[in-house]
Amino acid sequence: MTDTLYQAPVTVLGIGNVILRDEGFGVRVVEYLAASYDFPETVQLVDGGTLGIELTHYVTGSEKLLVIDSIDGGEAPGSLFFLRNDEVEAHFQNKISAHEVGIQDVLSLLAITGKKIPEVVVIGAQPFDLTAGVGLSENMGALIEPIARRALQVLAGWGISAEPKTQGASLDFSVVAEAQAK
Repeated sequence: MTDTLYQAPVTVLGIGNVILRDEGFGVRVVEYLAASYDFPETVQLVDGGTLGIELTHYVTGSEKLLVIDSIDGGEAPGSLFFLRNDEVEAHFQNKISAHEVGIQDVLSLLAITGKKIPEVVVIGAQPFDLTAGVGLSENMGALIEPIARRALQVLAGWGISAEPKTQGASLDFSVVAEAQAK
């Protein structure tokens, strides 16, 4: 029996709550990456939403973890963040939101059980709007491509290249999947 659902050497994890506008930023960036680029099979893209400790099943066994998130770092809206390894642990000590508690718990559990991920990077942006609503604010939406490019740079630094898809999918971030299924 395995303790993972998917096992890839590299995991790109988008986290956040898509019904709190800019809080869902990490999820939306991962959706953009999946729709716009082809990645080698050694890379898994995961919509972690607001899963907590359950994320362990998606990241256990990864050698490199890239987390994309909306980060409330007390900075001006739109401020960009880049955290690596020990800086990640220090950031998550503050437990800004429920999903951040979850990712901190996951990283701690993996370290305690001897399955620590050797390389962890978090990139994100300070949100503009955390009110209830499905779509990102216009300003936060404008940060999707720059953060996606930064994610691709991190991956390139890890020796991974993603190829642009010839026809990227059209993404509508103003609806949830359940609404489209009707």
